[in-house]
Amino acid sequence: MTDDREQTTHFGFAEVPEAEKAGRVQGVFNSVASKYDVMNDAMSFGIHRVWKDAMMDWLAPRPQTRLLDVAGGTGDIAFRYLKRAGQAEAVVLDLTEPMLIEGRKRAEAEALSDSLDWIVGDAMQLPFADNSFDTYTISFGIRNVTRPQEALDEAYRVLRPGGRLMVLEFSHIPNHLMQRAYDLYSFNIIPRMGQAIAGDRDSYQYLVESIRNFPDQESFLMMVKQAGFENAKYRNLTMGVACLHSGWKL
Repeated sequence: MTDDREQTTHFGFAEVPEAEKAGRVQGVFNSVASKYDVMNDAMSFGIHRVWKDAMMDWLAPRPQTRLLDVAGGTGDIAFRYLKRAGQAEAVVLDLTEPMLIEGRKRAEAEALSDSLDWIVGDAMQLPFADNSFDTYTISFGIRNVTRPQEALDEAYRVLRPGGRLMVLEFSHIPNHLMQRAYDLYSFNIIPRMGQAIAGDRDSYQYLVESIRNFPDQESFLMMVKQAGFENAKYRNLTMGVACLHSGWKL
């Protein structure tokens, strides 16, 4: 006999068929695209900028390299990479075209368009040949992927030997009382901000819930290693509110 049960996954705290998750995630980011950057500043009190700068500090972008920024949306990470590296190229890939449209507007305003390509695509099925990039980044996006391990496997495939993976994602605070205080803020304030600023409470309720379902630092580190990355490490940011995971294709 065959098992006809449909595989499911998390969408926030809901359990949904795997086949539905990507469409639901697209719906979230279609809804919030125009206010996404404003909400990032409001939710984190601007601290997300410090985290992204810390990401660049550890990554140390080099000239004449090629970056793939997955779930890159409005281009925040790609812009930082290009400015740090000097002469470099970046491809921003995202599942949601309205996010990329917002990014293109920003790129034109910052005179970075010539160094950037914008592609609609899926992190689990990257439309690139093996060994195509020197650097792979994904920032606050991998928790929205239906099967994160497959995204990491794809990252390994498209990186050149000597290439670097860097993942920035929300994580878990090791102190129980501080985690509880953070949860109170997240569940009570962020959805209200989403309603007030983006006109969308439900999307930000999902984003808060998705953070709680994401693996902790050590568990995700094991996933990075399982994909084949070596010298894999992580660094907590703001006591574990966010975390950077790094790995090398050697």
